[in-house]
Amino acid sequence: MPIMTAGQWASLAVAAVLVFWMVGAYNRLVALRSAIGSAFQHIDELLQRRQAAVEPLVACARPSMPAEQGALDAWLAAMQQVRSAADALRARPVMAPLAQSMVTAEAAMAAAGSRVRALLDQHPEVLALPLATEHLATLREVEPRLVFARQMYNDAAATYNQAARQFPTQLLTRLYGFGTAGRL
Repeated sequence: MPIMTAGQWASLAVAAVLVFWMVGAYNRLVALRSAIGSAFQHIDELLQRRQAAVEPLVACARPSMPAEQGALDAWLAAMQQVRSAADALRARPVMAPLAQSMVTAEAAMAAAGSRVRALLDQHPEVLALPLATEHLATLREVEPRLVFARQMYNDAAATYNQAARQFPTQLLTRLYGFGTAGRL
């Protein structure tokens, strides 16, 4: 039975340390990427609640606001853009271009929503409807929670990006195709 030399033992020890480091770094990146996905789930739940409030609110407001159909349709179209962007980001929450498209869609949604809310203030007959009041209350509840959920997502993305940029972990990001996470 051949006996290993000190150099062979040292090479084996360095290789073992390297393998253990690679496994640990890979697992850390996977865990951080998973945290981004979990943070996005909270955003997605709130987006669904917002959508569940917007659609009936628009349906409730349509009969009383015949001259404002364009604004209502724009709000629904913007909401659909957000939904499409969220669906894409849900599948790959660590893709920076998908996060950017979500940011763009959210900006359009915010602008259209602000316009419709201003128009609703000019139509007290709509605000007097119990269904409209209920859905507006839901929107007022969801919006600050959505801001907080986005911050949690951004924090998770920043932690992941920082870990992925560290040397020598950045070598693994290229090897295994870990991308850069975008911010919302």
